[in-house]
Amino acid sequence: MAGAVTVLLLTVVVRLPWVGDLGIHAATIERLRHDPLHPGDPLVDADVPSPYYSPWTVLLGCVAKATGVGAFGVLRVAAVAGLVLLLSGVWHFVRALTARRAAVPLAVLCVLFLWGPSVFEWSGFLGLNSLALTVSYPSTFALGLSFHLWAWLRKALRAGSGWPVFLGLGVLWAAVLLTHQFTGVVGSLGAAAMLLGARPWPSRAVLLPLGAGLALGLAVLAAWPYYPFFDLFGAGGDLEQIHRGLYRNLPGRFGLALVGVAALALRFRRDRRDPLVLFFALGVLVFVLGGVSGHYSWGRALPAALLPAQVAAAVKAAGVVRADRVRQVFAGVLAAALAVGAWTQAGTLGYVLPSGALPSAATEKYRPPWPGYRWITPWVRYGDVVLAKTFPARQIPAYGAYTVAPGYPDFFLPDEVARADAVRRYFAPRTPRAERVEVLRRYRVRWVVAYPGDGGLRADDPALRKVGTGPRGQGLYQVLG
Repeated sequence: MAGAVTVLLLTVVVRLPWVGDLGIHAATIERLRHDPLHPGDPLVDADVPSPYYSPWTVLLGCVAKATGVGAFGVLRVAAVAGLVLLLSGVWHFVRALTARRAAVPLAVLCVLFLWGPSVFEWSGFLGLNSLALTVSYPSTFALGLSFHLWAWLRKALRAGSGWPVFLGLGVLWAAVLLTHQFTGVVGSLGAAAMLLGARPWPSRAVLLPLGAGLALGLAVLAAWPYYPFFDLFGAGGDLEQIHRGLYRNLPGRFGLALVGVAALALRFRRDRRDPLVLFFALGVLVFVLGGVSGHYSWGRALPAALLPAQVAAAVKAAGVVRADRVRQVFAGVLAAALAVGAWTQAGTLGYVLPSGALPSAATEKYRPPWPGYRWITPWVRYGDVVLAKTFPARQIPAYGAYTVAPGYPDFFLPDEVARADAVRRYFAPRTPRAERVEVLRRYRVRWVVAYPGDGGLRADDPALRKVGTGPRGQGLYQVLG
């Protein structure tokens, strides 16, 4: 079963279905391809840093520049690398916890299907449908690194390793944080749990190189040239509202993971400092604090609670023997939960099979990916500025163009609010024509993308010329003069 799911995900890579943040990751590669040292903002024409320029995306940008492969081709390479790293990381981590061979394939199934009876998609969350859409994202790569980090740290603490090992782990920890900051929080919580749950407790001879590794990791974070990492602690505002949805419908999205919580409870009875239990507790703590304080972006730490529960369920079920009635009952409950999770995410098959080949019930679960904006590329060139509303602005930069306002919160962009206000005023129904034209001139707009009912300048305005039509009547207008 785990092998069949892996084949499915590899087939998804060929299709690379587009929903969510694929546009900004493609745009990031495009900027790095054209200028690896000073790429500027990935979404708008501004010379500012961006947290999207991580060690992983910089490497991908260099691959794109060296090979001439397009951004989406490079993202397919990233997807394969991320998937291999993730699956090998699960294997490495589970093997660091137990010698039971059946635990590894079970763990793969649990992290993909032990979520909830409602489909949930978000980067850094490994449900099958979510992973199919985010497998090429830096979050998947960072989570794969995190699994390896936890396994190596657990082994190093157990073996009493020396300076080179812990210094290397410090660099690896920094790489996770730089690659995807939210996953970096999950990775850090897991690393803390491995340390707090180490038996025997590390001696001073181990703690010294461990502290040096931590210091080296902090130094790497401070020295990263593409963006000031520690300035991100001041981010907030729009990020909190975007993540508020993480606190809704928790039973529907994550209820099946309670099977894993039961496995954690059994581990806790046996060992009060079990690393998976501590990992879960830290994840729950951060998630709850985020909800109570209104820092909803802290909800991105929820995988720190879900992943240890899922792994614990796999380890528990892998030890089933005929004489152990409790384990047998647990394995049966887990099998039923996995079946529900698999059926919930059956729509993922629609990314690799024609809709006519799917059972009608699975077809109802399938949601088609976004069509993208490749249709504008015969006219729009790299570096052109396009004025569009938020949803198109999340996709258009993938093809090399800039937008007036970023489609996502942009912490390092000083005029983000002014740009968003300019787009709003351009499309507002009562904005005078002169003010709309002034917006086009101020931001050196060469193209406007709009649906017929979006507003803005009339299609027959002398400042515009319609050159193309996209899905659902969306128009591409060239700005004249």
